[in-house]
Amino acid sequence: PFYGEDFYCEIPRTFRHLSFYIFDRDVFRRDSIIGKVAIQKEDLQKYHNRDTWFQLQHVDADSEVQGKVHLELRLSEVITDTGVVCHKLATRVLECQGLPIVNGQCDPYATVTLAGPSEAKKTKVKKKTNNPHFDEVFYFEVTRPSSYNKKSHFDIEDVDEVDKMEIRVDLWNASNLKFGDEFLGELRLPLKFLRQSSSYEAWYFLQPRDNGNKSLKPDDLGSLRLNVVYTEDHVFSSDYYSPLRDLLLKSADVEPVSASAAHILGEVCREKQEAAIPLVRLFLHYGRVVPFISAIANAEVKRTQDPNTIFRGNSLTSKCIDETMKLAGMHYLQVTLKPIIDEICQVHKPCEIDPVKLKDGENLENNRENLRQYVDRIFTVITKSGVSCPTVMCDIFFSLRESAAKRFQGDLDVRYTAVSSFIFLRFFAPAILSPNLFQLTPHHPDPQTSRTLTLISKTIQTLGSLSKSKSANFKESYMATFYDYFNEQKYADAVKNFLDLISSSGRRDHKSIEQPILLKEGFMIKRAQGRKRFGMKNFKKRWFRLTNHEFTYQKSKGDHPLCSIPIENILAVERLEEESFKMKNMFQVIQPERRVLYIQANNCVEAKDWIDILTKVSQCNKKRLTVYHPSAYLNGHWLCCKATADNTPGCTPCTGGLPANIQLDIDGDRETERIYSLFNLYMPKLEKMQEACGSKSVYDGPEEEEYSTFIIDDPKETYKTLKLIIEGVGTLEQEHAQYKRDKFKKTKYGSQEHPIGDKSFQTYIRQQSEISAHSI
Repeated sequence: PFYGEDFYCEIPRTFRHLSFYIFDRDVFRRDSIIGKVAIQKEDLQKYHNRDTWFQLQHVDADSEVQGKVHLELRLSEVITDTGVVCHKLATRVLECQGLPIVNGQCDPYATVTLAGPSEAKKTKVKKKTNNPHFDEVFYFEVTRPSSYNKKSHFDIEDVDEVDKMEIRVDLWNASNLKFGDEFLGELRLPLKFLRQSSSYEAWYFLQPRDNGNKSLKPDDLGSLRLNVVYTEDHVFSSDYYSPLRDLLLKSADVEPVSASAAHILGEVCREKQEAAIPLVRLFLHYGRVVPFISAIANAEVKRTQDPNTIFRGNSLTSKCIDETMKLAGMHYLQVTLKPIIDEICQVHKPCEIDPVKLKDGENLENNRENLRQYVDRIFTVITKSGVSCPTVMCDIFFSLRESAAKRFQGDLDVRYTAVSSFIFLRFFAPAILSPNLFQLTPHHPDPQTSRTLTLISKTIQTLGSLSKSKSANFKESYMATFYDYFNEQKYADAVKNFLDLISSSGRRDHKSIEQPILLKEGFMIKRAQGRKRFGMKNFKKRWFRLTNHEFTYQKSKGDHPLCSIPIENILAVERLEEESFKMKNMFQVIQPERRVLYIQANNCVEAKDWIDILTKVSQCNKKRLTVYHPSAYLNGHWLCCKATADNTPGCTPCTGGLPANIQLDIDGDRETERIYSLFNLYMPKLEKMQEACGSKSVYDGPEEEEYSTFIIDDPKETYKTLKLIIEGVGTLEQEHAQYKRDKFKKTKYGSQEHPIGDKSFQTYIRQQSEISAHSI
């Protein structure tokens, strides 16, 4: 099989192996394992970014080992009554760390055996822990005739015999099952290393059982081709990164933006994605991603000549927006698409509409109807989901829409296509096509479901593109025929309304868009805002209208507004408790000076829609309230908290309404370290870019070919930034080099941080021999 799939994984610092397992899928029973490839941590650099074939290894319980053990070994001399010198070995099992959990539990114990006739000695069982503390000592007699003068030196006549002896420590999980205890790992230590010193204390990695099973050759199981890109980030404390971080964070304010540090990173990296991942994470962490993306998007729009090609390339802008949507929009995808994707994966309705691919017994018209229903439902949940779109995405879409509308004033659709090229083509359509890559499903869909999702994705992508001749977009005639179902104006209107909503932002000047965007309108009942005595005459039916500029109401549709509330004056939108006016489905729009507009919607669904959309357009207002009164102020006091002053602060926390800003677990210093590593990796390109700046500054003729790959709008500003980048990277490089030198001096094999493993054991023995020889 050929897979061709990429996986990006965070790996814990203290791993020993990176393992890949191959399974044989069985529909009726549990999937059976074929084999695995296990690459040791220290070997990963050998295979870094290289296609390599690995032989599959056999997998069994004895080969799956993790954890480490802390031992102390002491060899001492004993003179018996007959005058014969014996040697006694004391083995102290102190503790273990990181043992595996077996069937949901770990009740470990250790057995210690000296190779030969001696029987195994066993520690106590430690219940319900995979980090047991034993601290038990076991004694073994090693009896050999001896002829030596120095009593402190272990010297044996038959050295070879002792050299062949070894101490073995096995870790087990105590099981109540009839199959016996489970093996967790073992350690075999030859006694010859005690000839240099009579006492050793160290941590050791546990090893798989050496059971001598050679029946399966590795090449019997096949092989797996991998390309592993492995990077380690050694992150200093925050102050080390201040110069480089500050330089990056001010990128949005640099004029032109092509002279900024972040844009330069995109220019020198081999793949724009390399730069986009850490940049977006860094800017998101410090709340600067919207101004940065707005700046680079605006610059890209200015360079675009044809509105039909806007944001179509794999530029730094498009990669940064992709990455932002992936990080901030994952929850949005879950609440929008996951329920219906799950249904499609479980129900398996036939949806094949290619006559050539129809299976026996399938009806083309039935399949078309099944597919049409799925497309309709997904289209509806997407176009109705605008209020759930994360704020950071809306702010970016607002900026894209504004830049595109200013650049191509003659094209009325470009303000829509600039946004749809991301939200439909790069977000929803790929998520439908490959739901497992967006965490909507745990595994790849089966072939039939995958085909259904492909057909849905194609249709949704075309619906969202708002192109003039949609049927021509399809190479396949059966897709063009199917699309005729959706050639109605209501679909285009729904897309435009959705795009209008998600590209409205409370953070910018709404008046910068010539025409206000109508978001919602309809009849509702409102209570008069005056000081009149309360009575039913105070409630009037009015036509309400919401745009991204203001919230208004009038007597009837088309009349002059009786009241207008600018969006920036909406401080909170919350439900109103029924006890206030003995009326259901009421909500309140709170304005400055504690003026509150009380409104009753026609039903609970309509009330929720109005609350959601009003909250959406106003949630970024600077003066939004954090607390509110859930009941009305009547008869001289608040019904909820009984406070008498009408300007008393609220008694209940505001709901906020929407999961607009998803909190992300991002380490800003780590992302800066990643960016430093990229700058360091591409230092030759930074220097080449400096040369290009110098060339452009003194020579205004045709550009040299070797410099033409760089976007340099202002050579002097770009050169200044490059100089600061190179200085910052050089300083950090020196700090890393010094840290490595200091760490190497302090490194001790056998410590808890650096346990002795199968490969490093011989190194450890050699080191101890050298130290012993040097001290003599």
